[in-house]
Amino acid sequence: MYGLWRPRVLGAWRVPASGPVIMAVNHSHNIDGPMLMGTAPRPVHFLIKKEAFTGPLDPFLRGIGQLKVDRTTADRTAVTDALGVLAGGGVLGIFPEGTRGEGDFASLRAGLAYFALRAGAPIVPVAVLGSTGRGGRLVRALPPLRSKVDVVFGEAFDAGDGSGRRTRGALDEATVRIQRRLTAHLESARRLTGR
Repeated sequence: MYGLWRPRVLGAWRVPASGPVIMAVNHSHNIDGPMLMGTAPRPVHFLIKKEAFTGPLDPFLRGIGQLKVDRTTADRTAVTDALGVLAGGGVLGIFPEGTRGEGDFASLRAGLAYFALRAGAPIVPVAVLGSTGRGGRLVRALPPLRSKVDVVFGEAFDAGDGSGRRTRGALDEATVRIQRRLTAHLESARRLTGR
């Protein structure tokens, strides 16, 4: 990432140095995940759609610890693998909106709340800014080479209400709390970076 673009990393010290952590990242461009993996202070394991695991990308993605998920069904293997990362004290990266979009955390899925409540892992909000806009001259689908991309880490927080409940209602309430925190972090990151 540092060879192709000019990432500016802000707040990386906010990521807990050890123990399970979930990084909740906005997703508006293909490079958001790789940018976070290349700039985060700890190795990040993402749930990545199974369609990406083809050809030479398959052994590469597996080799760097990424997790394959089938988005067309309730993929129990992917859920078990993700919980295993957290149980082992690792970092799980999640795009809470489920797919690439505006990257504004407007519509969150319940998966982030489920993993946070089930594993008891804190969530670190992450805003990747500057990856969208004009395309590069060589590859239109990517930001221009050597352009600046900001990666802003927020304060870690717990998704639960302290009761330890993991019911459907608790998941829904946690999702609302998470969405508020992620949206506030994104607004703060935009003010901080001027984007």
